[in-house]
Amino acid sequence: MSRLHAENHLISRIGWLRAAVLGANDGIVSTASLIVGVAAANAAASDVLVAGVAGLVAGAMSMAAGEYVSVSSQSDTEQADLDRERAELAGQPDSERDELAQIYVARGVDQVLALQVADQMMAKDPLGAHARDELGITEITTARPIQAALASAAAFSVGAAMPLAMVLIAPTTYLVAIVSVASLLFLAALGAVGAKAGGANALKASVRVTCWGALAMALTAGIGALFGTAI
Repeated sequence: MSRLHAENHLISRIGWLRAAVLGANDGIVSTASLIVGVAAANAAASDVLVAGVAGLVAGAMSMAAGEYVSVSSQSDTEQADLDRERAELAGQPDSERDELAQIYVARGVDQVLALQVADQMMAKDPLGAHARDELGITEITTARPIQAALASAAAFSVGAAMPLAMVLIAPTTYLVAIVSVASLLFLAALGAVGAKAGGANALKASVRVTCWGALAMALTAGIGALFGTAI
């Protein structure tokens, strides 16, 4: 007789992993691009540092606010659907039971068995059964605005601190080059770590985030050099 075992599926990480990877990636790219752009305009090292710190603080707050508003909207929509479903269960339980059974039939379950399953599911947790099987709302995917906001802000700050640290140790003459190279390495590492945590291809993820980061820094460096020369 085989022994039942618990399985840890990677999908359970999707909520915090998405926010963490997005925040850290944005922190590295935006802060590094800002630093490179300001430095390319021949600004003093102190000015570059101030710009980087300001970018870190503003970016972290922006990420937190944006993520909170976005996920709150998702949460509001989920709650509205649950309220509607709760009212339907109270007013027409038989129709809701048949609706649940038809969902199982559409997935390949026999009609008689589907009705039996629907009866048992409705007897234990009718709203939970409809939330999961009709609306697609589960404990894993449900929206958590505060958690998402904090995770995004923290991840952004960690990501932004990496290129910012390079400003403190890099010689002014080679600041643009050192920050650019270091930031691309940070992005490659982040892509690999995020892919590993999510069970995806590490090389593909690293190349993807590195290419976008390189493009962002190249554009801001060009703009900084252009305006620095013009001024």
